[in-house]
Amino acid sequence: MSIHKIPCQIGFSAGRKVAMGFAPARLLAALSFADVLVEETGRGYQRRFNAKHSLDFRRYIQGAQSSTIPLTFNLRPSGTEAWRLTEAVSGLSVLEVREGAEKVMVQVDCQHRLGYLSDVDVTLPFMTFIGLDQAEEMEIFSVINSKARGLSNSLLDFHEASLAGDLAREKPELYIALQLNIHPDSPWSKQLDLGGVATSGMMRRASLRTMQKAVKKFLSQTQIIKSESAEAAAEIVIAFWSAVSVVLQDLWNAPRAYLINKGVGVYALMIIAADLYTEAKGQICDKRYFVMKLSEFLGDIDWSRQGPFQGFGGEGGVGKVVASIRQSRGVSPLRMVNRG
Repeated sequence: MSIHKIPCQIGFSAGRKVAMGFAPARLLAALSFADVLVEETGRGYQRRFNAKHSLDFRRYIQGAQSSTIPLTFNLRPSGTEAWRLTEAVSGLSVLEVREGAEKVMVQVDCQHRLGYLSDVDVTLPFMTFIGLDQAEEMEIFSVINSKARGLSNSLLDFHEASLAGDLAREKPELYIALQLNIHPDSPWSKQLDLGGVATSGMMRRASLRTMQKAVKKFLSQTQIIKSESAEAAAEIVIAFWSAVSVVLQDLWNAPRAYLINKGVGVYALMIIAADLYTEAKGQICDKRYFVMKLSEFLGDIDWSRQGPFQGFGGEGGVGKVVASIRQSRGVSPLRMVNRG
């Protein structure tokens, strides 16, 4: 049985034990993989692959004066004896990987650098963590890439949610946004962009970050978390959006042509949801309640991309949309009084 042997030096990166060494790009690509988030299953945690980014690096790294910082991997625990790290007293060691074994190193920070180097022999430096589990990997990946160009805020939000001990209590707006994406009764079910690879044919309407910020506006205006649990608030928000999808069914089914699923529409409608919750004054805020209320005015609003809200964006644009909707309802544009 053939074995790949890579000399390396054992040491520590802050509080984590690591191995550092050098190897051909071709070999590193063959022994590693990117654990990209698959949104349908929730498995994985990395961003979707960017072919242009990877091809740019392929062209660059083959130049005479090119170089790069060490590629970062993790050797996940393996019960198949696919890899072994023999550590010498001096710190000089050998990473042994059985040829034909599954890919054993996770590309914590080198997905796009290695993406198109499977046929390139240029020698590259690498550092690999030893034995981190997926949650530990995800935490390090988030820290390394939190300011990286191309890493979506929604993917960082997904990481935060995955690592939280009690998300509903720690960050209710993110908890509610995720419930909108996973609850089977939600019209947003599996339609928020999390920053990973989506199910084939999935119709994305808005990002997780957009929805989280919109829900935060609802929570701030209503102060609902002071009297209700995050779980109860999520039920109310799902009921509201379910009502929107019923009252504006034709528009909801054509999201590219209308603004109700885009940033300005999502923010504005969450503020209107807060208005309706405030006005309920003891009524149950279920789907039936919201359908009755929204049917009185929502169909009179022009949500088309060529309509009066065309080009509206930012806080100012959202404020103008909300003011217009409130005016059409005959509601004072002054700040609504909290129900609680």
